[in-house]
Amino acid sequence: MNSLIPMSAAETDYAGLVQTDRVHTSLYKDEQIFDEEMEKIFYSTWVWVAHASEIPDAGSFKTINIGKQPVVVVRDRKKQVHVLLNRCRHRAATVCEHKKGKTNSFVCPYHGWSYALDGTLRGVPAPESYGECLDKSEFPLVNLRVEEYNGMIFASFKQDIEPLLDFLGPAKKWMDLFMKQGAGYPIKVLGEHRFRFPGNWKIQLENTTDAYHFPLVHKSFLSSVDEQTERMLDFVGGPGYVEDLGNGHSVMVMIPELIDLEEELMERDIPERFEALAQALRDEGHEELQVRRIVRAVGGSGFNLNLFPNIACSMAFFRVLQPISVQETEIHHAVITMDGGPQLANQYRLRLHEHFQGPLGFGTPDDSEAWERVQHGAAAGNDLWIMLNRGLPGEVKTEDGLKSDVSAETGMRAAYQQWKKMMTA
Repeated sequence: MNSLIPMSAAETDYAGLVQTDRVHTSLYKDEQIFDEEMEKIFYSTWVWVAHASEIPDAGSFKTINIGKQPVVVVRDRKKQVHVLLNRCRHRAATVCEHKKGKTNSFVCPYHGWSYALDGTLRGVPAPESYGECLDKSEFPLVNLRVEEYNGMIFASFKQDIEPLLDFLGPAKKWMDLFMKQGAGYPIKVLGEHRFRFPGNWKIQLENTTDAYHFPLVHKSFLSSVDEQTERMLDFVGGPGYVEDLGNGHSVMVMIPELIDLEEELMERDIPERFEALAQALRDEGHEELQVRRIVRAVGGSGFNLNLFPNIACSMAFFRVLQPISVQETEIHHAVITMDGGPQLANQYRLRLHEHFQGPLGFGTPDDSEAWERVQHGAAAGNDLWIMLNRGLPGEVKTEDGLKSDVSAETGMRAAYQQWKKMMTA
């Protein structure tokens, strides 16, 4: 048996499992590695939990998992955001089972312990039965550390972790560019759909900056769009690139002219597929510059941004990955719209999302099939490697990190080097 296959925690050679141009197949299927990933990655770094628009008001909340631990993301009466472990301090029942909503407090359905929006234990039934042995101040819901950048909310179990801004590093400028899809309006998450696939979470992590698969896996999607759009999406071999941004983050630029959605608004023609929308916006009374700004935003950014370990800003939506087990992952595809923007423009945005990302769209089923096949194939050959060497000879250093052509596996190498750093820390 290959000496790199983990047998026990003491024997696991995490440094040897990740090399410059490949990673070992056991990263996809070893349960012990998965459990270690939860501790050393998901419970030890900044993890994305929400966009600010998902919890707009006091009492607004959503539930999500960080790794395998359930949390509640909530805004208190002072508009402060809290990320609370979704576990009553009495007998461990969850205090919230709704995906999202609005509330004044959280009450455990088992024994009635109630908590304020900031997690403070507010009351218990029949407190006299505890005598002097219950100090409510000692039993709040556990608060995680929370920081926010440009509407993106992150949480960490580590109170002494580096500031979020340092963790994001050069990725911040790409986040700023991505948020220009609001066309001057605030970004709003209008909804999401969730699905699971039978595969390891890192298989999906790799996909976000993988241009190489697009014309092969998404051939049916390309056959469903107009010729102008098909030419625009023929980016493999084009002038785009993938760049390692540090800390496991990376960006894949497929359409360089759509990096900054506000550049040359008046100089470039409106794509044919959006001409009807543009005219409808003019008819509503919008000035030509704003018409073009909105139309450009509806089409989405020309890049995918991967933020290690669990969130992607992908052209026109957020993709969140949530590990379930070593061989199962849940994906959340969240559509983003313009809060207060023209209804028709947001409808166009929804239809575009449904066309590719939606459960009956072209992209999601094809990607899911490919991911499942990777997991299935990983069961063959315990001593084999996952190759990540595409684009390596052309990789060059940049101010922000490393860069190679658009079909390179630079983003995957970036993520796995961060994985290696954290797993050997």
